[in-house]
Amino acid sequence: TMAAVIIGAGPAGLFSALALVEKGEKDIVIIEQGRDLDERISWKEKGEKPLKGEPGPLLTGFGGAGAFSDGKLILSGDVGGNLGEIIEKEELARLIEEVNEIFLSLGAPPDLYGEESEKLLNLKRNAQRADLELLETKIRHLGTDGCQNILRTLRERLMPHVKLITGTKAVEINTDRGVVTGVTAGKDRGFDAPYVIAAPGRIGASWMAGEAKRLSLVSIPSPVDIGVRVEVPAEVTKELTDAAYEAKLIHYSKTFDDRVRTFCMNPYGEVVMEEAGNLITVNGHSYKGRRSENTNFAILVSTTFTEPFDDPINYGRHIGALANLLGKGIIVQRLGDLRAGRRSTPSRINKSIVRPTLKEATPGDLSFVLPYRYLKDIMEMLEALDHLAEGINSDHTLLYGVEVKFYSHRLKVSASMESALKGLFTIGDGAGISRGLLQAAASGLIAGREVAGRLKGERGKAGVGF
Repeated sequence: TMAAVIIGAGPAGLFSALALVEKGEKDIVIIEQGRDLDERISWKEKGEKPLKGEPGPLLTGFGGAGAFSDGKLILSGDVGGNLGEIIEKEELARLIEEVNEIFLSLGAPPDLYGEESEKLLNLKRNAQRADLELLETKIRHLGTDGCQNILRTLRERLMPHVKLITGTKAVEINTDRGVVTGVTAGKDRGFDAPYVIAAPGRIGASWMAGEAKRLSLVSIPSPVDIGVRVEVPAEVTKELTDAAYEAKLIHYSKTFDDRVRTFCMNPYGEVVMEEAGNLITVNGHSYKGRRSENTNFAILVSTTFTEPFDDPINYGRHIGALANLLGKGIIVQRLGDLRAGRRSTPSRINKSIVRPTLKEATPGDLSFVLPYRYLKDIMEMLEALDHLAEGINSDHTLLYGVEVKFYSHRLKVSASMESALKGLFTIGDGAGISRGLLQAAASGLIAGREVAGRLKGERGKAGVGF
């Protein structure tokens, strides 16, 4: 019997392991469906195709998704998750600082973006005039290349004490009379443990939702974010990115009063494809070591569905699948073509001032893919942003579709991240607790410490280990 089984080797799972190891625990197993770190890096660099049914290297494997490929630490309790609704604000602020310190000790760069400045104050004023709200956040950017070194150091810290099993999918969480007893994974491998920490990540969101249903765990419906990735010349957004690096802007659309936001802004970055099973969606990265001439960012519309529909994940998948069907993957369209009611063609894309960084995207027409409501929201957001950074709403601006962010049904958990099922802790993006690296890692520390404390207490009572 192990002391604890952790599902998923993303930031949430790894930080829960770190908390357990720091308290002297050794009988810990981490089950990860993707590949180990070095294999994952070489796989990504060689651009090999995944095996049939295997998710690509960007979303699974040691390090998880965001901590492997872009690495933005947002030092704010208001952005990147719901921990502020589960634990006290002061406690969250302390944890954020602690996670920040751990990342620094693993080799994260010391420089912070978004510090208070005259530029930032001006940006805030101008945003308000344009009907936009600027969320003030301090950001530590690790960069895709920097992420991998940090993960290597973290792996070295954990590995002597933790058993890592890669290429193995968690199948089922086992229970007996309302108490967790372990996990079945891969081809009927059983791992017995009195504690299971489930951190399946965004890629495991639908698996987690299925398990929650099977185990009768209460969940709160979460939104789905659907939109496009926008690519413009870096000069157009320079004032924004110089002041805030990643400007997080919120707009309430005039027609539908939907919450529309910018997300994951990458100065001098590249647009990339993400493969999740049979779905290809778009995302963006920026590297520490190389720069393009463009900046890319997402415009996302949040929708929370109410009765009778409660499957936002499937809704988002269907829209993503429609883009894949029409574009054999990702569709790219010039904003001018979208406004003129025509598809983009390779020759029209070639005429654009903006050179696409994602060469594999198919020129097409996003109005065949996105519902009117989303298109209208996105167009209104581009108009608002143009008041803040002239040129964003240009005919030459490129839109890639679709970008979908799935947030799992948020599971009801205690302040120590324990679900209603005794011994089962659900953390990170896969449980709908976080939406970013920092809060994912913080939820991992909470769960890991709680489990370590209980193991110590039980040993004290029983006088023996597991």
